[in-house]
Amino acid sequence: MPEPLTTPLALAGISHHTADIATLEAFRFPDEAAFLHDARERFRGALLLQTCNRVEILVQGDARSLEGFLQEQGRSGFVVLEGEAVPRHLLELAAGIDSLVVGEDQILGQLKRAFAAAEEAGTASSLIGLCVNKAVHVGVRVRRQTRINQGAVSIGSAAVTLAEKLLGTLRDRHILVVGSGEIGVLVAQALSAKGLTAIYVANRTYDRAVMLADKIGGRAVNFKDLYRYVALSDVVISCTAAPHPVIRTEDLRGVMEERLWPLDTHPRHLVLIDIAQPRDVEEGVRSIEGVHLFTIDDLRSINDAAMDSRRGEADRAREIIDEEVGHFIRLLRRTAADETLALLYTWAESIRVRERDRALARLGEKDGRTAEVIDDLCRALTKKLLSDATASIRTSAERGDIAAAEALMRAITRGEPCFQNEE
Repeated sequence: MPEPLTTPLALAGISHHTADIATLEAFRFPDEAAFLHDARERFRGALLLQTCNRVEILVQGDARSLEGFLQEQGRSGFVVLEGEAVPRHLLELAAGIDSLVVGEDQILGQLKRAFAAAEEAGTASSLIGLCVNKAVHVGVRVRRQTRINQGAVSIGSAAVTLAEKLLGTLRDRHILVVGSGEIGVLVAQALSAKGLTAIYVANRTYDRAVMLADKIGGRAVNFKDLYRYVALSDVVISCTAAPHPVIRTEDLRGVMEERLWPLDTHPRHLVLIDIAQPRDVEEGVRSIEGVHLFTIDDLRSINDAAMDSRRGEADRAREIIDEEVGHFIRLLRRTAADETLALLYTWAESIRVRERDRALARLGEKDGRTAEVIDDLCRALTKKLLSDATASIRTSAERGDIAAAEALMRAITRGEPCFQNEE
């Protein structure tokens, strides 16, 4: 018997809006594949999106089930969205208006990578795929039709802006970038135009550090020499994908002793900007004299300034989202209807095959041509008989009239009347 037509979506998680960096770090799922494997046992589809300023889980299922699942995973303090709030949030997310740095472009690639991971884990249902594809499509449209992504619009460029704000100018400074992934590239690109005396690039894979350093006219650093170059730098911006800290308190304490000249009473100041998630720099470095540690939480001021300058563009982005969300919801309903209609056709096919075999048995002939004609005939009849009903069910679903669509389904599969007489 076909399942109910409605296919709910739910989304839960935390973001920079309500959580600081420590809370985000504690909420993360370090083994994404294992998490998706567990989710596959509970939901028809699931997507895990983890960035430096959010952790969100999208499932093809209901909100109560998602809430219970996350509680079983030891998570709490999350926000849950369901119904039409889910597609709207996805569009706002992809458009960049829900980001820590308004208008940032990296979220589009992050959504695609999250979906690729879901595909590998077997949790990328057609409905989840529709959500990602539609969100990315609208995100691209927003950036094409507005100027929301003009200027410093990434975590990397915001970190450089923060460094410049702290020091007054970056000209003639020495800066070390730790990590040469996507964010490291953005940091290095933003730094390359600042008139620095030296840009150092450190990465565990030295060849990647060389590639990035060559692009920006910097110098690649072997990771084993990391602290030597920390000692030479005015600012360190760290953004690796390491699951543990790479800059440790006791090691840095020794570095700061090297930054103390014989006649100085205090070491030269060192600015550390940690934009990794999980964090790259141990919290204990704050206790070291001369060290000033900043994290993603400190980029909020950069976002506020960006929001002020892009408020009009964000409003235009919301107009596009308002226009697109209705179409998105219709697509979701159509996909939900198609999944249920597939079950309807499976039900009809089982009847068709049974009656075909009975007819062939009554004919008592072994002629292959006769069997082929009978099979084609009953297949065509089944398709014709269900054609109008299919169109009506799909139309009702797209309009949001789920009750009418389900009544049609019951009328076909159970023989129930579509409408009950009122007393």
